[in-house]
Parts: sequence; C-alpha cells; structure tokens
Amino acid sequence: MDPRRLEGTLLRVTRALPDLSLRVSYVSGVLTTTPVAPLAKALDALCARAEQAEEPAREVLLSVVDALGTPELHGVTQLLREEAAGESLLSLERLVRQPPPSRAAPEIESSEPRVPEYVKGRTLTLGERKSLARKPNRSAIEKLLRDPHPVVIRRLLENPRVTEDDVVRLAARRPGLPEILSEIARTPMWLHRARVRLALMLNPDTPPEVAAPLAGLLVRQELHLVAEAACVPPHVRALCIEHLERRPPVARESEGEPVQ
Repeated sequence: MDPRRLEGTLLRVTRALPDLSLRVSYVSGVLTTTPVAPLAKALDALCARAEQAEEPAREVLLSVVDALGTPELHGVTQLLREEAAGESLLSLERLVRQPPPSRAAPEIESSEPRVPEYVKGRTLTLGERKSLARKPNRSAIEKLLRDPHPVVIRRLLENPRVTEDDVVRLAARRPGLPEILSEIARTPMWLHRARVRLALMLNPDTPPEVAAPLAGLLVRQELHLVAEAACVPPHVRALCIEHLERRPPVARESEGEPVQ
C-alpha cells in the first residue's frame, strides 16, 4: 500500500464525513485494518503537515487523536510507537510518544471522592445518578459535574443541556480525577472544542497519555501557554516546546482559529 495515497485518502474521506462520530469510526477502521508500515508513514506525513499549520491536516489529525484515544486501539498505538522509533518518523513519534513513568506518590491517607448530595437524607445509587445525568435540569447539572464516577460523567457529557462552559470548568477543576479528565478527552463532541482541549492541557492531573497527543493540535499561542505553565508536567511542557520549534512563521499560522 502506497503511504502517500493512504494519506490522501484519509484527508479526503475524513473531511467529507459531516458527523464527528462517523469520522472517528472511519479513521478507527483504517487504523485497525492497515499494515503498520504504510500506516505509520502516512500518519507521519499527516502529522508533519499539521505541524506546519495546514488546516485540513490538523482537522483530520483531530479524528486520529480521537480514535487512538479509545482503549480498543491501545495496541495499534503501541505498534505505531515502535514503528516510529524504528524508522525515525519524528512527527508521528511526537503524536504517540510514551509518557515517562511517573514517580510513586508518597502514601497519604485520603478519603474516596464524595458523591454530591443530590437529595437530602440519602445517597443516590449509581443507577439513579446515571439516569439523572441523561435528563438533568440546570440545578442537577451543577451537582452532576461534581460526581466522581466516570460513567456518570460519560452520560452527562452526552446530554444536550450541558454547555461548553460546563465542560471547560470540569476539565479545569483541581484537583482533578484522571478518570474524569480521560472521559472528557474520549468524547469527540467536546474534544473538538479548542477551549476544552486547552483546559485539559493546563490541568496537571490530566493523564500524560491523554495530554501528549493533544499537544500537536494546539496553535502557537496555546503552545506558549502550556509550555510556560509551571503546573504542567515537565515532559508535556517539553513536548509543547518541540511543537513550537516546528511551527511555521506566525504569518502562516491562523492563530485566531484553532481547529474545531
């Protein structure tokens, strides 16, 4: 399979699909059925174009990041990581880079995250909270946003009454729960919002394997913000600096229009 032709097909077909979930489904199919060698070269070329602020490439790369973020494709991500290292595919390597192992945190006594008090006098069951998340009113949304269970948050993120401001606040909350931040990153509707991505990048509790692929989607101003943020893990800041070095001159990058 010709990597150049595969890259062109990815660009053409993905952008022709109007629905975000259809895009992710199509890209997932390509990632799981294409031999790793041509796939890696095609993705490397796509990443390189995205690093040069080519808007079509950045648009398609977002769907690639969506697809690679699903647990079902972790094996594909590892194969791409190995191929990128073996073939010196540097742009792809930045996309799938393996985060360094984190230091073991000192053991301290901590209580489990508390479930919000939805009704006075008793704690709602998980099933009741999941049901509430599907059709909440605004007062319920405020409580649901503080729920510590990722399944409840997953249901809430799919609710049409939840706004971008709600999700930005959830992504920016500190201390954050890594499982909750991962749920946000796995929801295409919200990952395609530039403000949500930036909030995830600036949250020190965002898992490194979530933050690293998102770095390639940031525009110059956002990369500067993350690279200069003392709260962000050093390896994420270093990756943002690498991306900054690859960006074209400012006149060629649409700084005011992050990819949606």
